[in-house]
Amino acid sequence: MFLDYIHYGLLQFGGPDGELAASQRYLSQRYAMPYKECIAILNDIGTEEMAHMEIVSAIVHQLIKNITPEQIVESGFDKYYVDHTLGLWPQSAAGIPFTATFFQSKGDPITDLVEDMAAEQKARTTYDNILRLVHDHDVCEPIKFLREREVVHFQRFGEALRIVQDHLDSRNFYAVNPAYLPDLCK
Repeated sequence: MFLDYIHYGLLQFGGPDGELAASQRYLSQRYAMPYKECIAILNDIGTEEMAHMEIVSAIVHQLIKNITPEQIVESGFDKYYVDHTLGLWPQSAAGIPFTATFFQSKGDPITDLVEDMAAEQKARTTYDNILRLVHDHDVCEPIKFLREREVVHFQRFGEALRIVQDHLDSRNFYAVNPAYLPDLCK
């Protein structure tokens, strides 16, 4: 059963709603963000997501470091093992390799922040699902912590969205990227 946890961990390492995608999403989006407070939020959370990747990676490493060849085959971990031995490599639980298509960076503050809020909710749901399936205390406790951080990130992105909305006026409310407003309203 503990080998199933490996697949869940890999999902949160390199899956579409995982920590690698989140870190790259937020750290990429900060460059097009026109407001310093929001840049700081994206930078802080993007950096924290990289630390979450370390937590997930440590969990997976601890689960597989003493795995036997028989356990590898029985768990269905053999295909991964043939390609990566016990090295950590970002992929989803279904074996789909990490790809930049797992994250968005549109360049529009409202679009990106709504995307970020949705991403945090999807990650929280994934952690909820893992907690429904995992019953190992040593795995559950860090997963609970990571789940709590997803909730906080959702709230922080809500704050950032409010900052962006506070800068909008009747000329650009949900119509154009405020960073390009001068060019579009001539």
